[in-house]
Amino acid sequence: MKEFALPIRFGVATSGSLIAYFLILSLFGLHTNVLYSLFNGVITGFGIYESIKYFRIKKGVAFNYGIGFTAGIVTGAIATIIFTFFFALYATEINTQFLKELSKVWFSDYDTLEGSIFFTVATMGFATTLVLTLAFMQLFKTSKNLNQKSA
Repeated sequence: MKEFALPIRFGVATSGSLIAYFLILSLFGLHTNVLYSLFNGVITGFGIYESIKYFRIKKGVAFNYGIGFTAGIVTGAIATIIFTFFFALYATEINTQFLKELSKVWFSDYDTLEGSIFFTVATMGFATTLVLTLAFMQLFKTSKNLNQKSA
């Protein structure tokens, strides 16, 4: 656990940023527009990128693809879990009309259950985490290509 203290801290910070962004959107009544959730990927991506970057600095020469990949996944998973719990708390306790408003705008033809929406939020977070971690590790992995000089 101590090994991944840095990615866990970045995950908590990322979830705090996601929650703050959601609450700012709710102040303006924009939190029911699903298109604004695309910026969640930018926030999550920044957190994962910074986590891998600082983890690479911390590990130095011991850094490898597996360690970096795990750091990115841990950061994104922590952020996703905390944000999903907040989202569920917000939708069921703080603003009980939120899911009705969201369903009215986007899912008028379907009878959506709370659990399916929370599951979708978590799935989107985990999918974003996986894709962004794989993408960022292409930047941080050490090359195994030999440095060849042309004659």
